[in-house]
Amino acid sequence: MHSSQLIKDEARRIGFIDCRISRVGSLTKHAAYLSEWIRKGMYGEMNYMARNYEKRVDPVLLVENTKSIISLAVNYFPEEQQNPGLPQIAKYAYGTDYHMVVKDMLYQLLDVIKTQYGNVSGRVFTDSAPVLEHAWAERSGLGWIGKHSLIIHPQHGSFLFLGELFIDMEIEPDAPVADRCGSCTRCMDACPVKAIIAPRIVDARRCLSYLTIEYRGTFDPEVQLHGRLFGCDICQDVCPWNKKAGPGGTNVFKSDRKMLDKTVEEWQHLSEEEFDILTANSPLQRAGFHAIKRNAKQLGHNK
Repeated sequence: MHSSQLIKDEARRIGFIDCRISRVGSLTKHAAYLSEWIRKGMYGEMNYMARNYEKRVDPVLLVENTKSIISLAVNYFPEEQQNPGLPQIAKYAYGTDYHMVVKDMLYQLLDVIKTQYGNVSGRVFTDSAPVLEHAWAERSGLGWIGKHSLIIHPQHGSFLFLGELFIDMEIEPDAPVADRCGSCTRCMDACPVKAIIAPRIVDARRCLSYLTIEYRGTFDPEVQLHGRLFGCDICQDVCPWNKKAGPGGTNVFKSDRKMLDKTVEEWQHLSEEEFDILTANSPLQRAGFHAIKRNAKQLGHNK
C-alpha cells in the first residue's frame, strides 16, 4: 500500500485546500438515503439523479478496478460579495465555471501520480458523473455532511468545490472526522422555503437553487424567489462553520462585477446575445437565457 503524503503535497501545490483518501467499499448508509430520496421523487425534474443508482453506490461499476478514491476540495469563497439588494447569484457562480477549472486541476494531479507510480489508471470527476461525492468526501475525512447536505470542512467551512480521482492503486486511507453540527439547526431554520425537510435531506422541488437553475417550467405569480436570480447560499451563509470561511486565494474564480452588479431591470431587458457574452464560461449558462429571464421577471413580481 502506497503512502498518501506525496499525493497530498502535490494536491496542495496545485491549489486544492485539502486532499483525503478513502478505500473503496460499501456506501450502505448513503445508499439508503439516496434510495428513499429517489422513491419520494425529491429530485424534481432532475431525472438524471434517478438513473444509474447502482453505479452511484458502487464505484467499481462506474470505473472497473478502482481501489482508492482521492477526494479533493477547492475553496471558492469570494473576496467581495454582492450588494444584498441586487438579484442574488450563488457565490460559486461569481466567476468561471468550476467544472473546467477543477477538472484541469484533477488532471494535473493524475499526471503527477502516473509519473511517480508508473502503470496507474484513473478517472477524474467533478459533479459530472453518477458519483456520490459528498459520501466519499465524508468517508475520506475531508469533512462531514452538514444538515444542509453539503460537506463542512473543519477549517474551511462549506463553500467548497469537490473533485474525485478514482485510482486502481491502493493508497493509505484517512479516517473520517466526527460530525460536529451537534444540535444546531440554523441552516434548516433559515431556509425560507423549508427545503431542508430533515437533517441532510433536501427536497429539491422546494429548493431555490433547483427552482432558479434546474426547473424549466413557469412560476405561479405568488411564488417567491426571495431575491435569488441563480442558486442560493442562505443555508451556507448562516452556518457557524462558515464564519471561518475566507477568500479562496485564486484569481481563477475572480468575481465578474459586470454580472454581479446588474439590477432586476437590467436582467429583464438583457437580450440573448448580451446574455451569452456576459455569461460566457459562467455557470449561469446551465440555467440558460430563458430561465434567467423568467427568474428576473419573477423577482420583479416579488417586489
